[in-house]
Amino acid sequence: MGAGDGEGGERMTTEQAAGETAERHVRVVLVDDHRMFRTGVQAEIGATDRTGVEVVGEAADVDQAVTVITATRPEVVLLDVHLPGGGGVEVLRRCASLMGGQESPVRFLALSVSDAAEDVIGVIRGGARGYVTKTITGGDLVDAIFRIKDGDAVFSPRLAGFVLDAFASTDAPPVDEDLDRLTQREREVLRLIARGYAYKEIAKQLFISVKTVESHVSAVLRKLQLSNRHELTRWATARRLV
Repeated sequence: MGAGDGEGGERMTTEQAAGETAERHVRVVLVDDHRMFRTGVQAEIGATDRTGVEVVGEAADVDQAVTVITATRPEVVLLDVHLPGGGGVEVLRRCASLMGGQESPVRFLALSVSDAAEDVIGVIRGGARGYVTKTITGGDLVDAIFRIKDGDAVFSPRLAGFVLDAFASTDAPPVDEDLDRLTQREREVLRLIARGYAYKEIAKQLFISVKTVESHVSAVLRKLQLSNRHELTRWATARRLV
């Protein structure tokens, strides 16, 4: 009798778990310019019968993202911060009308390798409901997606402080007009240059060519009216971007 009770209890637990998964469902769009990363996320979270997450679209740049999001109207968008065409902030700007004022708003969760304060604050100001880094586990990402769908705000632990500093304080720093002239990719190259990385190291880390790094550095110097990487490093350090 004891053994029978144990088996029956185990079956009930399994059935209840399966029922809970079946009841949970969320439609998601993946936006990231690295195809291999999108494939990995799809494999990790996209088994709908197990996770309740249905990936209904993917995009690799800003224009693709806006097109796919508008066409599919997902409940949650996993959004990379650094994208060709203007970055995640531009996607948020162009999708602003989809975020509110309707029964089924599209909600955005930033998923990025960057943990820079200006990136976090930028996308939250743009309308994203949360920000997690790419070190997050598959299970935690699924949980974060459902929390975002339900209207919660989700942040990787150390990133929450950036948001509190920027929005809970009455002396939050104003928007830096010089920094706003730079694209998201240029900001990323700027930070790495300021941290002392060589062009080859930056190219490897960002999966771009050395020539592309050089082009970004030239654009940064021109936009900020600086002469060399030493001035650039001082500029970035003064703004606590390093």
